[in-house]
Amino acid sequence: MEMKQCIVNSSAALLLSVISLTNYGSAQSKSSKYACPETNPAQLCNAGNTCGSASNPCVVDVKRTSSAASATAMTQNAKGNALFCVKTGTTVQWKSTDKEIGFVVDLGPASPFEPAGAIIGGSDRSVSVVAKKTGCYKYSAGACKSGAIYGMCGTGYARLIVVDGH
Repeated sequence: MEMKQCIVNSSAALLLSVISLTNYGSAQSKSSKYACPETNPAQLCNAGNTCGSASNPCVVDVKRTSSAASATAMTQNAKGNALFCVKTGTTVQWKSTDKEIGFVVDLGPASPFEPAGAIIGGSDRSVSVVAKKTGCYKYSAGACKSGAIYGMCGTGYARLIVVDGH
């Protein structure tokens, strides 16, 4: 009887270990989808792709394109879903200049902004957040036309680098 109990306890411990490792792997893969591959992402920032300042907000226009969605930061080299940089302390205003568009911007569980969480806005509602945490972040931007039916929404993916503003 003691031998059976030992085998059952060992099997249960093994099963719990496998479940724990599986959950750890899932947690790692979920957070890694928001991570950037660069070892020193700040070196990618320059005058052409840096948006706003502590006294001047960075404006990002989220639009529904013909096949997806795009987020365009108002920089010298402004392009849809292009990498852009901001300094800590910079207010980032997410908005849509297209008519009747709603959007959601998701930076994942470790958002660099305050307030944290998904950024939900639209043509009639811009959303301002403040960059607080340095680092490189992948994000998704989804946009839908108001009253949309299947296929009228799209998603785009891009990167944002927050550098030290001091």
